[in-house]
Amino acid sequence: MAKVKAKKSFGQHFLVDEAVSERIADTVLGYGADTPLGRLPIVEIGPGTGALTRWLDASGRELVAVELDPEAAAYMRKAYPGVKLIEEDFLKMNLDSVFPGRKIALIGNYPYNISTQIFFRVLEHRNKVALCSGMLQREVAERICAREGSKTYGILSVLLQLWYDCEYLFTVDETVFRPMPKVKSGVLRLLRNGRTELPCSEALLKNVVKTAFGQRRKTMRNSLGGLIGSLQGSTLPQGLDTPALKPFLPLRPEQISPLSFVKLTMILEGKDAEADVLHI
Repeated sequence: MAKVKAKKSFGQHFLVDEAVSERIADTVLGYGADTPLGRLPIVEIGPGTGALTRWLDASGRELVAVELDPEAAAYMRKAYPGVKLIEEDFLKMNLDSVFPGRKIALIGNYPYNISTQIFFRVLEHRNKVALCSGMLQREVAERICAREGSKTYGILSVLLQLWYDCEYLFTVDETVFRPMPKVKSGVLRLLRNGRTELPCSEALLKNVVKTAFGQRRKTMRNSLGGLIGSLQGSTLPQGLDTPALKPFLPLRPEQISPLSFVKLTMILEGKDAEADVLHI
């Protein structure tokens, strides 16, 4: 069977170590075997030459693979004829059409060039994606799982951790890929938590987080000044002198936890951020 040529345009680096492939597949297959999580249908993103598909298919779990590269898709149809293959762009496809009405487990050796976009997509479909694991650049994986106080803590850390329990599992060396990437890779797992809603505007929360980390070396006093001025019909006539804001002003964004960002957003909306509404 003809080999698939790795393409830079798809961010492809094919995993060639079977032991590592099995270990990554096991982040889904070996988790929650005696719980509903262990019976979730699986969606694999970018199967490439089937490094993970081999193990996922052998498990007997329901499986759909999503592949954009026509050459890789042709290979997969011949190598794994029993696996349903969707030739689409994961970032554009209707994810709700895959296993409609059911929650899914998502897995992949995610293309490096779109890994961040993939996880924003997971965030959009958080009520469908109950479990998400896989491999991406170590830097991005560490950032997603980082806690406040860490230099790698950022936008994805805050937004994903509000809805998922994020765990960095292990590091993968460059030498197990063809072609070899220039960076190490990291494997993580995200498990949907029990949170169903936030007590603030999600659009404003996202704006607050992006604004803060867009000036991550500055304190929140600097970041919030312009943001408050841009809010239409601001509920904070005192601006930065609003008493509830004072604890946040000397902090830098990496010092603020995800739930504290929610509290900050509530204050900007004029809501009672001291109410016991942040717990699930």
